[in-house]
Amino acid sequence: MGLEALIAAFFAVLNGGSLLYLMTGVMLGLTFGVIPGLGGTTALALLIPVTYTLEPLDAMYLAGGVMGATSFGGSISAILLNTPGTAPNAATTFDGYPLARQGKAGMAIGAAATASALGGLIGLFTLLLFIPIARDVVLSFGSSEFFLLTILGLAAIAVSVKGKLLRGLVAACIGLLLAFTGANQFTGDTRFTAGIDYLWDGIPLVPALTGLFAISQMIELALKGGSVAEDGGEVAPKMKITGVGAGILSVFRHWTVLIRGSVIGTVIGAVPGLGGTVAAFLSYSSTAQTAKDRDTFGTGNIKGVIAPEAANNAKDGGSLIPTVAFGIPGSAETAIFLAILVLHGMEPGPTILLQHEREVYGLIVALTVSAVGASIIGLLFSRVLVLITRIDVNIVVPVVVTLSLTGVYVLEGRMADVLLSVLMGILGYLMIRFDYPRLTLVIALVLGETAERSFHQIRLISDGQVIEYMFGRPISIILIVAIVITFLLPAMRSLPARRRRARPGE
Repeated sequence: MGLEALIAAFFAVLNGGSLLYLMTGVMLGLTFGVIPGLGGTTALALLIPVTYTLEPLDAMYLAGGVMGATSFGGSISAILLNTPGTAPNAATTFDGYPLARQGKAGMAIGAAATASALGGLIGLFTLLLFIPIARDVVLSFGSSEFFLLTILGLAAIAVSVKGKLLRGLVAACIGLLLAFTGANQFTGDTRFTAGIDYLWDGIPLVPALTGLFAISQMIELALKGGSVAEDGGEVAPKMKITGVGAGILSVFRHWTVLIRGSVIGTVIGAVPGLGGTVAAFLSYSSTAQTAKDRDTFGTGNIKGVIAPEAANNAKDGGSLIPTVAFGIPGSAETAIFLAILVLHGMEPGPTILLQHEREVYGLIVALTVSAVGASIIGLLFSRVLVLITRIDVNIVVPVVVTLSLTGVYVLEGRMADVLLSVLMGILGYLMIRFDYPRLTLVIALVLGETAERSFHQIRLISDGQVIEYMFGRPISIILIVAIVITFLLPAMRSLPARRRRARPGE
């Protein structure tokens, strides 16, 4: 069944306007990827209302095109301007920009394009292998397991933000408060509505996410001023896009670096909350530490471009594993993607995998085609795309804000949705300003309803003996142990350092 759905989804791309949606997503993803500070999260948030009128499969192609293209788009500005388009591309600047300054920009971009495409394919191949197993895993999960899984997802995300455990938990609590706003689905009582009728049905996901990512990012850009590229630097005259072929061949010469980076990206992507930044830096550092020519890293070593770019694209396939199997977003992008699924009647959780197989495989095809297509298009138009970073924010901000708020209004025709987007945008900016992780809030907002529903179901099934019921199920015990270990990880990591400080003379 899976192979048939995959083949059907692939041929569906070639029919009608599906290919147009996919390529539109690729171009949008490249554009938002090149612009520092935006990235795929903002692009997807902007697209949420646009997909409302589309068929579910076409929405998957459009969203998949964006998700598969932003990673490589960010590497272009990272190499040519030393300004990463997205956070994960920061690792690419270490060797990409020195190569560009040496007149080898084409080689660096060629290597980044090839590593991105192949890394994405490897990550998606892993996802394809996992999907048949995931169906059986999902069927073995009950209310207890899904409740504990949401807690584990929140804990993993909060802990993964290094040095921000308390802030991550605070953000998660805010997200849960927002998720619990409105009528209790079991008792009918209203909570946190302040007498406002609009909030009786809860916080609408689409306006909230649009504000939290798109609007907040525009507020930050507007206050920063100037052009989008932070350093305002120009592409040096000697940075000619030549030697692309040599960059492509270098990926195959260093195929072990490609495989290592792809595996790291897939594994890290599958852990909710870690995402591309952790994957890219871990891949870069592991490559630099194990290489014989480690002293050349940071001065223009091509392996320093291949490693993070392979991991960056491979993480897309990995992050979809918890998303399609359990409804737990593996990254901010997949959190926004879940909003698109909800918009088209696909609830987060096992129903995505069991009842919407056609759409899931459509997304896989879109990511596969976009990973390759974005690399080809990026190579052809890299010089043009990088000019976007010179656009004044006074032009970018009004356009993005207008499109975002118009899309939110058109969705339901309610001005209250627009006001909610603005308020969430202000909250999102404050979280950026004071360095609170937005992803933790988003995951809590998305999973809050599932956690509450599962908890009430456990309470009814167990006649109020919740703890005893959980400890009577083997999978639940495993998840409880995993939650405890997750919370203990920060202390376990800092223990060796504390011991060294405690030793006299050190």
